Amino acid sequence: MREPQQDRSRLTRQRLLEATIDCLADQGWAATTVGVVAKRAGVSRGAAQHHFPTREDLITAALEFMFDSRMEAARLEATGLPAGPGRTEAIVTRLVEYYTGTLFKAALQVWTAAASDPALRERVLPLEEKFGRVAHRTAVAMLGVEDGDLIAHRWVQLTLDLARGLGLADVLTDDSKRRAELIKQWAADLDSVLHRRRSGDPEPVALL
Repeated sequence: MREPQQDRSRLTRQRLLEATIDCLADQGWAATTVGVVAKRAGVSRGAAQHHFPTREDLITAALEFMFDSRMEAARLEATGLPAGPGRTEAIVTRLVEYYTGTLFKAALQVWTAAASDPALRERVLPLEEKFGRVAHRTAVAMLGVEDGDLIAHRWVQLTLDLARGLGLADVLTDDSKRRAELIKQWAADLDSVLHRRRSGDPEPVALL
């Protein structure tokens, strides 16, 4: 009997975490209470508090779940990237998608709240730092560059900064048309830089 009970418990926990992410993205920080999340997940408030005694516990766990889900998806998606022409643009597009989906919009709500809440900021900062490190390693791996190359390292970081900025621009309005044009141009520049770095071109490459 314990296994079915444990399975139900895991399912309830996952439903709560997914409901928290959706609620943050759709309704914002203030509206994402334990009661609202429990109702959205289809469980009782008591069941929600059994898994997550406080709102902060629920939000922190949702961020960790969100991060792990996104990184696992990134690992799987990396195997489906095209080879040859178009690969860099596909990678940049994928990186930008990390910052324009539901998960980023949910995280943004928490980051904003943490800016004025020291206790929440203390919980969030380690997650933000972890996300930044892993996002960078993922980009380096997909682009196939030597991270020890300072120029390549900076271009990868600039690509992630661009992706984050495009994600912010998409929060209030649909920025997809302009975003597609920027991605195409940036990918062409990035591809040119990385090709020259791999070929050992000694000529310095400007960052911008």
